[in-house]
Amino acid sequence: MYKVIVFAGTTEGNQISTFLASHGVSVCACVATEYGSRSLDEGEYLHVTAGRLDPGEMAELFRQEEPELVLDATHPYAAVVTENIRKACEMTEMEYVRVLREEGTGKGPNVYVESIGEAVSYLAGTTGNILLTTGSKELAGFTALPDYQNRIYARVLSLTSVLETCRELGLEGKHLIGMQGPFSRELNAAMLRQYHCAYLVTKDTGNAGGFREKMEAAEECGVTAVIIGRPLKENGLSVRECRKLLADRFGFSIRPEVSLLGIGMGSPENLTVEGKKVLEKSELLIGARRIVDAVRLPGQEVYYEYRSEEIVSYVQNHPEYENITVVLSGDVGFYSGAKKLLPLLGAETRVICGISSVVYFMSRIGLSWDDAKIVSAHGRECNLVSLIEHNSKVFAILGTSDGVSDLSKKLVEYGMGSVILWVGERLSCEEEKIFQKEARELTDYEGDPLSVVCACNPDALPEDATHGKNDEEFIRGKAPMTKEEVRAVSLAKLRLNPDSVCYDVGAGTGSVSIEMALRTCQGKVYAIEKKEEAVELILENRKKFRTDNLEVIHGEAPEAMKNLPAPTHAFVGGSSGNLKEIISMLLEKNRNVRIVINCITLETISEALHILKEFGFTSREIVQMSVSRAKELGSYHLMMGENPIYIITCQYPAGA
Repeated sequence: MYKVIVFAGTTEGNQISTFLASHGVSVCACVATEYGSRSLDEGEYLHVTAGRLDPGEMAELFRQEEPELVLDATHPYAAVVTENIRKACEMTEMEYVRVLREEGTGKGPNVYVESIGEAVSYLAGTTGNILLTTGSKELAGFTALPDYQNRIYARVLSLTSVLETCRELGLEGKHLIGMQGPFSRELNAAMLRQYHCAYLVTKDTGNAGGFREKMEAAEECGVTAVIIGRPLKENGLSVRECRKLLADRFGFSIRPEVSLLGIGMGSPENLTVEGKKVLEKSELLIGARRIVDAVRLPGQEVYYEYRSEEIVSYVQNHPEYENITVVLSGDVGFYSGAKKLLPLLGAETRVICGISSVVYFMSRIGLSWDDAKIVSAHGRECNLVSLIEHNSKVFAILGTSDGVSDLSKKLVEYGMGSVILWVGERLSCEEEKIFQKEARELTDYEGDPLSVVCACNPDALPEDATHGKNDEEFIRGKAPMTKEEVRAVSLAKLRLNPDSVCYDVGAGTGSVSIEMALRTCQGKVYAIEKKEEAVELILENRKKFRTDNLEVIHGEAPEAMKNLPAPTHAFVGGSSGNLKEIISMLLEKNRNVRIVINCITLETISEALHILKEFGFTSREIVQMSVSRAKELGSYHLMMGENPIYIITCQYPAGA
């Protein structure tokens, strides 16, 4: 006894039968001919029976097997068979479900008719060869067409009985094409050209029946498609809806095959061969509207979404799909949403690479990218000015219409207006725009948000491997400055990362701020200073050292720190008597902030130690540093001592 009887022989019927058997549900698949049974592999849960049945024979089969469900997945043009199955189910009070093939989609100068007779009537008033793809059963109707033996090229199954029937109707030789599908767009197009056809006659067999490939071939060859409409307007379930029904009915779960696909720049021509195969197999596409619409195929369902959590939730809540593809721009490994999606979707997720913007763009402008600094400034902090200063070639994703002009203004501000900017917009699209100009020529440029840039700076200077600028390099004034030896040790104690967010409290001339900014090119530095003349000095040094990731905050700490983002590191060079309040706010913003304090007087060191004990720092270090500098006196050198400095480092253990 079988739980389900499926009337198959079609793509849909075979898919449903295999689907049930793969989940341990016993199924009997009924096909009309032995030929139709060849597409199904029998197994423990799948039995295939071949032979045409009338309503009485169907009813007898139902009584004998007592299935829970009868699925009618027969061809959309097999109206008589569908009516017979319905009758048999009514006779036996069996539950009946119709599985419908989705109608195909076509474009171009197509002609729609309701029947074979209408198709013949239309074609009778035309001239030109005809590729007939409706099958041998309908062939007799086309013999009413004048001169049909010379105009028609009939494509039928390569069965002896079928070929013999065609010969009896007067079609043979080159006018008779015996082939087994499926047929690709390329093969359809080749046949249309080979036989110089002006018309293609087909039924609306849906995309599963090769309808899309026929329509694409007709459009490519400039051929008029004559489409014979379906004989019945039916209600039923799609294959996907049927799968969900069966999973709920028989209590098994469906885990779809999910792929993350990089589609390149957006043009279908940029898709890899592997990517095209995945798309053709997909039932559902997920992604941002622009990206999905660029590669969506006729008949595919879509869900427009780019947020990772929502994508994962949708996949989990729609088990009716067997093949889902999340489409992403560029390459899945290059500043892609795949980085966040993969851990959420699981290790079984298939990942298909694409052509990244850097690969495409650099090839278009004829430059190598293996020696370029590659970054993204799209929605993230990125000190492009510093990168361009120290690298002869910098590729960056921008992402805003004023991205090029903003970069150009900064380069001009920092004395780098002669840097060459290669700009690329709407890459691979019809509106693609690629050009080069000096930065000083692009300060007012309004471009496309979908843009990239490659900055070429032949005067780039290598970045220092370590901190330690000479005091003489800084613009000096009356504001106090942390001397270079003390600065070097203090920075070493801070242990900065490239993406650190740093405070320099009581920044003075900004020497520590500058050195912080040079070491954290992917991060941010806030120089907090209350004296106006010192603020001006910091701004001058910022411009000199081209530290665009340094922001000067004019005000007194801790009030001036209130609206700043949480720091990862803080240097306190001057506190104006507010050390306790400053430490308190730093900890409020980030419990694990790493703090380095410089103290000169014994009173300050005493206050600092008392405060650290009060806040309960378990990890603290105190270094006393004395520096002497040689001074020439005649032919002698005397060592002149600087004021001793106490360098305090403190931080709570991670997670404390």
